[in-house]
Amino acid sequence: MSRNKPKSRVKTAKGRKVGSTIWLQRQLNDPYVSKAREQGWRGRAAFKLLELDEKLDLLKSGQVVVDLGAAPGGWCQVATQKGCRVVAIDLLPVDEMADMNFIQMDFMEDEAPEKLKSMIKNFREDGLADLVLSDMAPNTTGHKQTDHLRIMAIVEAAFHFACDVLTPGGTFVAKVFQGGAQNTLVAIMNKNFEKVRHVKPPASRKESSETYVIATGYKGPHAS
Repeated sequence: MSRNKPKSRVKTAKGRKVGSTIWLQRQLNDPYVSKAREQGWRGRAAFKLLELDEKLDLLKSGQVVVDLGAAPGGWCQVATQKGCRVVAIDLLPVDEMADMNFIQMDFMEDEAPEKLKSMIKNFREDGLADLVLSDMAPNTTGHKQTDHLRIMAIVEAAFHFACDVLTPGGTFVAKVFQGGAQNTLVAIMNKNFEKVRHVKPPASRKESSETYVIATGYKGPHAS
């Protein structure tokens, strides 16, 4: 008769905030965290992209992929292992890996898009990418309306960048929260892509409101 593995409990530590203790306890009991360690992935988020790819066949060998919000590098790792070449950006450092060019800076800085475009040209002469991934999320304030506005500002910036660099037929994937992308943004996406849908991969925590908007079949820069 099998027994459920007992949950690990984090011992209280002087000076540790309650939120930190909850986060540590969740990490200890998260099967995806354990699987990531066992399989050599840089973080549990790798499984989100693996699951999205399994469902939607996003990654193909030879593609040029842009990863916005790349740290600690799990999505870059998945993409390069699938035979893709990756251009990546994050505020935090990402350890080097083969077939990845990384720049440490804030994507929301004015200079970031142009720097990324020049990096894409190192992999592909026409400066175009096949897939733009955004797993970015702003620091939360706890005020729902403010946080939602910040999140949508990042998603919209990533979307406009994707429309600048995607090859016709390309794909855009972005993390969104609180029920998904706003109707106005989805309407714009539908003008620029053949199909737009929301997908919550199994690796996304059940209690989290995060989901991913997937726009496939980019129509080209003159679609709208």
